[in-house]
Amino acid sequence: MKTLQTTLTEAHYHGLDTPLVKLIMALSETCKGISAKVERGAMAGVLGAAGTENVQGEDQKKLDVITNNMLLEDLAKTGVVAAMASEELDNISPVAGQENAPYLVLFDPLDGSSNIDVNVSIGTIFSVLKRPEGPLSEASFLQPGTAQVAAGYVVYGPQTQLVMTTGSGVNGYTLDPETGEFVLTNPSMKISEQTKEFAINMSNRRHWFAPVKRYIEELLEGKTGARGKDFNMRWIASMVADVHRILNRGGIFMYPADARDLDKPGKLRLMYEANPMSFLVEQAGGASTNGKERILEITPEKLHQRCAVVLGSAEEVHLVTHYHQA
Repeated sequence: MKTLQTTLTEAHYHGLDTPLVKLIMALSETCKGISAKVERGAMAGVLGAAGTENVQGEDQKKLDVITNNMLLEDLAKTGVVAAMASEELDNISPVAGQENAPYLVLFDPLDGSSNIDVNVSIGTIFSVLKRPEGPLSEASFLQPGTAQVAAGYVVYGPQTQLVMTTGSGVNGYTLDPETGEFVLTNPSMKISEQTKEFAINMSNRRHWFAPVKRYIEELLEGKTGARGKDFNMRWIASMVADVHRILNRGGIFMYPADARDLDKPGKLRLMYEANPMSFLVEQAGGASTNGKERILEITPEKLHQRCAVVLGSAEEVHLVTHYHQA
């Protein structure tokens, strides 16, 4: 069976440059280390709160801090990364002596960290951009999602799986515990255009705006309603796990803006979550919007910008977007 190394080497002959291959392999190696820590859990002393907050004011878990430091340290050693940005850091993290290296990396080191202590699937999300010309600064990272040269995630569940794209489709790899290699197990992943599954946090229902309420109410009406078919709801509270399900069997994932804080256009982070996941979903034949426009075409204004997210099976995403535009 083909490994990650094998497929990246093949891709090298189709335009994937050596520095990017090196970077992706380094990311995969770090995620193997993260997987080992997640697997050992309490035995490794990595569970529980860190007693600190991140830039968003969220309480950090020990593993949030540990995984963030692992990625910063390991990717700095590649020689191909000029700077990194993390959901857990206030500012960008330039790599000393490598300011002119070809790539920038953004990551959510441990998505779904509220699930860590209860042994539910969590993951690492990453996005890779080319370093633009000019002085290196936060502005160097403020590129639309269409500029991504690679993106993906690793989900730590019953199996550890890496799902990624470099702009030519989506491949899924499973970590073989016997060889320590990521093996290609899900080539050319595709999202079905139609679906009967949706993922949304129903506890926020009272805060939703009218288009979202209308859409979800129609789904809940099932065969007797406007949609004429029954839908099932799935919600894991880990974007990696929810999107992984959609990539494997279709569905729609929604984290819409709501009325609780009108100054926030959503909860999820554009650069660390929405952009890389939207890149994957579109490469797999799905669609992704913020309810009004394609997420990958949003020009970022700040590093920790938030946005609403509606992604997955194209038919459903287009319908939700239509309701917002009506």
